[in-house]
Amino acid sequence: MARGLSALRKASKPIVKRTRKPASKQAPAKSTTAARGPALRSTAARSGVSAGDRQDARGWSAGVALGPAGARRYKLYRPPGLQPGERVPMIVMLHGCGQDAKAFAASTRMNQIAARERFVVLYPEQDRLANPQGCWNWFDTKSGRAYGEAALVMAAVEQACLLYPVDRQRIAIAGMSAGASMAALLVTRYPDHFKAVVMHSGIPPGTAHSALTALRAMRGRRATSPLPVTQMLASWPPLLVIHGTADTVVAASNGHSAAQVWADAAGARATAERGVQRGKRYAMKVTDFKHKGRMVATFAAVERLGHAWSGGAAKEPFGDAQGPDASRMVWAFAAKQFLV
Repeated sequence: MARGLSALRKASKPIVKRTRKPASKQAPAKSTTAARGPALRSTAARSGVSAGDRQDARGWSAGVALGPAGARRYKLYRPPGLQPGERVPMIVMLHGCGQDAKAFAASTRMNQIAARERFVVLYPEQDRLANPQGCWNWFDTKSGRAYGEAALVMAAVEQACLLYPVDRQRIAIAGMSAGASMAALLVTRYPDHFKAVVMHSGIPPGTAHSALTALRAMRGRRATSPLPVTQMLASWPPLLVIHGTADTVVAASNGHSAAQVWADAAGARATAERGVQRGKRYAMKVTDFKHKGRMVATFAAVERLGHAWSGGAAKEPFGDAQGPDASRMVWAFAAKQFLV
């Protein structure tokens, strides 16, 4: 987001917390996914949360997920007309700096697609005490704060699965800017929980480990470290990257780096670039990365798009209605992986 630079600078300063311990004291989570599952479910079960059937007229519910790193609120949209016993997919949406759950929902208009296609949308919210601009601290891996926040988002996912009619086998995650980077980090730590991940205008994991290195990464001045290859092909979900070529906040080179590092970890190769344009919307250049016919990553470079959600609501900040509809692209990509 446009405020991302100042937010990252502020993130390097100590933040006064009133009722909970600093998230920076959170130790990195263990690397074994199987070991995390019971702990996450236990945390979700203990959390204080509004009951799953408390839903307003627009389909919104609210809750709070708790963990060793603190607490994070979330909003959840449930489509109308769900039948008793019915289980539906869930898309987790992580907002960018300067946004909250409802602002991100309004900008992306994801709830409209959810109502039509019948899936739940979970919108975790960053705490302004953790970051004054509302940015996810995806970059702060050196202190462990990034991992603590990832665990809180995962606790919200587990909680949603317990309280709402979510099919655990059909969950995908997407994010914008800092939310995109947190989404990717989350998947590297909990790959078995997601069928697809989408990064919109974000920075790939392994590119920064502090606020200062994140600032350099935003400008395209940081190399991305290789991702671990172990079990990549067996468990990691495919990645869709959407990035504007005119992005002046997060350098467009980060988009290609994100797709490439995902592909390299799986031994995937790029296919021929193809041009895509729908009507008068901005054109895209799309490259797929495949391994033995299996889709590993897709990179969509949107021409003339700045640091904004492509196809987003024109009246909302951080949205550009002239771009191809990124929300439709998120759902189409996820829905295809749900069938695999």
